[in-house]
Amino acid sequence: MDAEFNALASYVASYSVSTSPVVKPTTVRLLLSLAVSRGWTIRQLDIHNAFLNGELAETVYMRQPPGYEDKSLTDHVYRVTALIDKLAIEFKVREMGMPSFFLGIETVPLSGSMLLSQQRYMKDILKRASMVDCKPVVTPVSSTKITDKVVVPYADPTQYRSLAGALQYLTVTRPDLSYVVNLLCQHMHAPTTTDWASLKRVLRYVKGTMMRISRSTSMDTHAYADSNWAGDPNDRKSTNGFAVLLGSILISWVCRKQRTVARSSTEVEYKGLADVSAEVTWLVSLLHEIGIPPASPSRLC
Repeated sequence: MDAEFNALASYVASYSVSTSPVVKPTTVRLLLSLAVSRGWTIRQLDIHNAFLNGELAETVYMRQPPGYEDKSLTDHVYRVTALIDKLAIEFKVREMGMPSFFLGIETVPLSGSMLLSQQRYMKDILKRASMVDCKPVVTPVSSTKITDKVVVPYADPTQYRSLAGALQYLTVTRPDLSYVVNLLCQHMHAPTTTDWASLKRVLRYVKGTMMRISRSTSMDTHAYADSNWAGDPNDRKSTNGFAVLLGSILISWVCRKQRTVARSSTEVEYKGLADVSAEVTWLVSLLHEIGIPPASPSRLC
């Protein structure tokens, strides 16, 4: 018992020290949506250090202090440049102007909107699969269900796992790929020739990969959720998904199989609602931290 307690204590101690925060794609889409909707200017900085997670005394933006408020600009904030200057001394900082390409995503500003494209990333995946000149298709999944009487294992499962894993990052800008990529990843342990044919069809479908963020006058959040009870005939597990919108902008989406078998359709729906409620609660908390709380309660449909 003492050994288990000591191991747990050391694990907790290391957990509080070894942290590497990674931004969620939903956070990036939320900030870009706010910038487009409110007409903010977006600047991109390249800091040559990946772990700037220490305690910092300066802040980048601050509210107007008492006694120094501008009565004509009560909603404005002051920008503190001391932090950027200090970082420029301690770390190499390069201002890259308006963002054009970051995290494998290309941003194309338009009038009142912005395009998010992963064309370069998509072309790299097609090149790895030797399908650069493939003919595109209009749907990611065949309308007819293919059932093989004899299951033939795919000869190169490592290639299948590599490409299926790479397709997951395309779902950052393509919600229409969430369901089919989820299906492909369910067969990564032992892919068959049929699974490989399904993956190649998805690769033919993703040739035009981009997402458009348009201006929205509303900052209220609302979500849609749905579930498919026992949809998988092999393990009888259910699939649920949801989509969360900020005003009219889609910023978060998920489609995944539930981990346990549900005994009724009601249980499936409750699990799905629990997932979307957790996502909406986190998004509302993030909006409060940014200083732009929703004007009305969130709606779940």
